[in-house]
Amino acid sequence: MSLKCDICFHHCELDEGRTGLCRARANRGGQIVPLNYGRLTSLALDPIEKKPLRRFHPGGLVLSLGSFGCNLRCPFCQNAEISMAGAEFPARDYSPEALVQLALALRPRGNLGLAYTYNEPLVGYEFVRDCAALVREAGMFNVLVTNGTIEEAPWRALLPLIDAVNIDLKGFTEAWYRRLGGDLETVKRSIALAAESCHLEVTTLVVPGCNDGEDELRALSGWLASLSPDIPLHISRFFPRHRMNDLPPTPVDTVYRLAAVARERLRYVYTGNC
Repeated sequence: MSLKCDICFHHCELDEGRTGLCRARANRGGQIVPLNYGRLTSLALDPIEKKPLRRFHPGGLVLSLGSFGCNLRCPFCQNAEISMAGAEFPARDYSPEALVQLALALRPRGNLGLAYTYNEPLVGYEFVRDCAALVREAGMFNVLVTNGTIEEAPWRALLPLIDAVNIDLKGFTEAWYRRLGGDLETVKRSIALAAESCHLEVTTLVVPGCNDGEDELRALSGWLASLSPDIPLHISRFFPRHRMNDLPPTPVDTVYRLAAVARERLRYVYTGNC
């Protein structure tokens, strides 16, 4: 029997045994199941600023975990080894309970909680949800780093458990998002809902000749400011990666120039990878 996955706008129709575009969700036994539940490819105690979050408990550390899979196809992906991988990728099994115990054990070292990051965590929605509920019960923080490509209902259900989120806003044109396999309006909705629910920061990676125009950045920052001028925006420098090795790194001057444009409307603008 064919089933539809409802986590993101792709709505993959999956016959029994088939896996979705994200490579992390499949039809098994008449149910859509996350193949990456508890399967960790990455686990590290990171500075909170690395997420990046600059205005959420600065100086703190957060136990950061990742799995495999993603529902976008960015040719410049910085973590393609795991984001484009499937269940064949080597991983270690952790239960939500075990991760929360590890997070608590690291509290004396400054650990704030758990961060769901590295690949696209929301293709493993159920694991994030289950971990987040236990982290909240333990009195620690949940941090999410996501591309924001999620349907409204599951996003609304998860947000009450999330304390801080950084959402990638990869540009501000539908044409660019189509090239990445995404949908701009979906991400804008995710950002708007997060702005009402938890601490929110936004990151835009500037790719030369693709999303580096002043008019686009002015529209992007103006829209964020319409939600709140206090939303921090991180403008990051592109380096050749994955399938986009034919472009040079973003000129540093371009990043600084676009940051100045964003500061016309936003109070907190940061540059990255410079």
